[in-house]
Amino acid sequence: MPAANAKALEKAKTLPADVLLFDLEDSVAPETKAEARAQLSAVLDGGGYGKREIVVRVNALSTPWGAADMGALAGKAIDGVLVPKIETADDVRAADAALRAAGAGEGVALWVMIETPKAVLNIASIAEAAATTRLGAFVMGLNDLAKETRARATPDRAPFHAAMALAVTAARAHGLTAIDGVYNDIQNLGGFEDECRQGFAFGFDGKTLIHPSQLGPCNVIYAPSAEEVSQARAVITAFADPANAGKGVIKVDGRMTELLHLEEAKRVVAVMDAIAEREA
Repeated sequence: MPAANAKALEKAKTLPADVLLFDLEDSVAPETKAEARAQLSAVLDGGGYGKREIVVRVNALSTPWGAADMGALAGKAIDGVLVPKIETADDVRAADAALRAAGAGEGVALWVMIETPKAVLNIASIAEAAATTRLGAFVMGLNDLAKETRARATPDRAPFHAAMALAVTAARAHGLTAIDGVYNDIQNLGGFEDECRQGFAFGFDGKTLIHPSQLGPCNVIYAPSAEEVSQARAVITAFADPANAGKGVIKVDGRMTELLHLEEAKRVVAVMDAIAEREA
């Protein structure tokens, strides 16, 4: 949501979103950067966003506004800072150092945009930087990647499948969250739903959205189904049965189930419990 749009920042308090991403970068014109920064600072001081996580996308540190953006977030009640144009592990470490220098609390995570050819080629080392920094999430920037690679943004996103798969794989290898990119055609709800299902199939944890109308379908598609939750609870119950103690493989509802399925079952139930808590 553009930090320059006061109406949008207020409306955000009512939206059924997991994360509110307040933007100081692409959606804010150069001549209004300072005004948007000051407005966002006041909004963050006012609070009122409930349990929604607050993440702020700053301008790249290489721009005239990046350092000021970081400084304005010192001491604010936010959960993360999203840094664009990250291309190397050194960029991650520099962003982490900038966060610390700005006085960000230990609970403020570092999110990074994956939106350039170099970022895709260096994705493994970028993810590895999580071991020594507060890096917590990747956000795909496929609009920028399309511009940089001259790839065509086809409905099936075939030109970006490699980048998407690499980002998810690197994120999983290093315990990071992976968020899919935005869908630009607000009026095309069917196309948006198809893209949500595709991102979910790729293994993304969620999707960045650009309009409130996209929230409902996205929340449904990325939430575990009733059948998945029922099966997950059955797996957890079965492995908790003393009769199955020490077993690596058991039968649950006629299916051979391993310990790796128990780990996934716990994740599914945790996601559903979090959704129920938010809705309550």
